[in-house]
Amino acid sequence: RRVLFRSDVVEDDRSAESGIAQMDALLGGGLDRGSSTLLIGPAGGGKTTLCSQFLMAALKRGEQVVCYQFEESRQTFLHRSRGFGMDFEPYIASGKFELIQVDIADLSPGEFSSRVRHAIEEQKASFVVIDSLNGYLNGMPSEQFLLIHIRELLGYLGNRGVVTLMTLAQHGMMTAAMQSPVDVSFLADTVILLRFFEAGGRVRQAISVLKKRRGAHERTLREMKIGSTGVQVGEVLEEFEGVLTGVPRFRGDRKSVV
Repeated sequence: RRVLFRSDVVEDDRSAESGIAQMDALLGGGLDRGSSTLLIGPAGGGKTTLCSQFLMAALKRGEQVVCYQFEESRQTFLHRSRGFGMDFEPYIASGKFELIQVDIADLSPGEFSSRVRHAIEEQKASFVVIDSLNGYLNGMPSEQFLLIHIRELLGYLGNRGVVTLMTLAQHGMMTAAMQSPVDVSFLADTVILLRFFEAGGRVRQAISVLKKRRGAHERTLREMKIGSTGVQVGEVLEEFEGVLTGVPRFRGDRKSVV
């Protein structure tokens, strides 16, 4: 571990791993400290659950984490997480995990940023989740102001060495033409794309890393499954073409789609 302080800038060369070997392989070893990651995909595509996986891994490492929920209630988040084998209650009780349900109608963007700063500077949080930017967007007067506030917040978190995860739901379910309510992908250091696709008479899920600004990463598509044991990332979908369209073409052994 290497930590250097230069004014308020914190540098840390450790990777923030997910605890899933294939997921970390996709990311070239994990998430970089002081980086921001955007998880983008359709509603119900597993964005929040994947964030929960990263949160649980950080908590098991002993980190202080905070999660801001703009759409989902605390009860729903905890109940869903338990269903996937992740029990956050002990970490909330110990004070290591702060789960905050945010009502942007009663909180200005400046006040929200101030609360995040407090969590970093006073509570020493090193891992932050903002779920979701769609809910954050609904409380903003315009896209222009949204981008300004997000850019300033991410710059501050990056300088403090914080790992930041954000989610953004796209409109549509299984099409290559899905659209986002606002384009913030250029602000994030890493972009993780989640997709539904149909194969073998079943709806399946795929995951890929579109970019990682600070290092190398896999440029592959892998299947992702979410069940009672949490998130599982499988092998590379080498036998399919056109997965991102939602209806791929199969090119391999039929046994692979069973």
